[in-house]
Amino acid sequence: MGFSAYRQVGLTHYEKENASHGYTLVNPLGGSATLLLDMEGGIVHRWEFTDIWPGYGRLLDNGNLLLLGVERALWDEHAEGWKDAAPSEGDLTKGRSELDARVRDIGGNASLIREVDWEGNVVWEYKNKRIHHDFVRLPNGNHVLAEWIELPSRVELQVVGGLPKDSDNTLPMLGDEVFEIDSKGKELWRVKLWNLHHPVDDPICPLERRSEWTHLNSLDVNENGDVLFSCRANSRVGIIDGKTGQLVWNYGQPNTFHQHHATFLPNSNVQIFDNGMHRYGHPRSRVIEVDPTTDEVVWEYRASPEIQFFSAHISGAERLPNGNLLICEGAPGRIFEITREGHVVWEWVNPIMNNVRGEPAYYIFRAHRYADTHMAIRGHGL
Repeated sequence: MGFSAYRQVGLTHYEKENASHGYTLVNPLGGSATLLLDMEGGIVHRWEFTDIWPGYGRLLDNGNLLLLGVERALWDEHAEGWKDAAPSEGDLTKGRSELDARVRDIGGNASLIREVDWEGNVVWEYKNKRIHHDFVRLPNGNHVLAEWIELPSRVELQVVGGLPKDSDNTLPMLGDEVFEIDSKGKELWRVKLWNLHHPVDDPICPLERRSEWTHLNSLDVNENGDVLFSCRANSRVGIIDGKTGQLVWNYGQPNTFHQHHATFLPNSNVQIFDNGMHRYGHPRSRVIEVDPTTDEVVWEYRASPEIQFFSAHISGAERLPNGNLLICEGAPGRIFEITREGHVVWEWVNPIMNNVRGEPAYYIFRAHRYADTHMAIRGHGL
């Protein structure tokens, strides 16, 4: 999309007869609130938080909001601890090396997952300073989450790719593990993603730092308990068998580049927001549907011209009940709905500028659309 200081913001396009009607949940990154928009682009409800910085949320079938966030006290403590070291953006070579503090400097970090009701009252929460990016609420009330860990040195030495490590950076490389907890926070199982990927066959992008091997950014679970994940740093999408814990599908570069938001579709295919950062040729984003049995891309959306649709990071896409797609072009803060033929029928551009790591930004990690009949919508007179 690109960016202009004079661009039109808010609702920019709406075809009522072709759109999938409902309410859109957004969380402008760096802000203090989660917002619910109507089809005219107006904010009809907000969940305001004073003790956490909300990161990403979804509405639950019971009508409540479930979201990841960072405790403000923890963030303030982190900022104070790094003050003297004054690291540059993303610099992990200075300051404290303790992992709980270190992950605060990585995008997508969280310190809790919280469920709140319509008024914002806390219903349930689980705290873990190393969880990040995404979550799945299972039908039985359990949760699947991702956690950063420091890799054993023997593993780090085998991982190929990435930029040369700075001589003064002695911090261990980070990896990801996926785990499930029950409603009381008891851990039920854990899969070490760094044991499933191959250090040579699943390398770090040569233009990325060696601070992380995988950088998991999305999770999904199907009815069989299989876990679908996306990893940015090594451009990998995969499926973990829910019964064996083994990797049964491994997909990515050179087909996708630093992708986000891999989701199961009803036909068992996988939908992916392919960011296209560090892609051969011009960077350009697209949304694709992949058949995991053949690795064939059976459908895709790209803009015309292609370079008008691009988000280097964050972002996502969601299949709507009428077959349309709701796409979040996260970096420029653009959310739009398209038909399967690629025709744009609704578009909203984030007008809220926040401070994200010292820079003004309109970032939105992901967006979701909910029908008027959803439990969270009914009875509130929106």
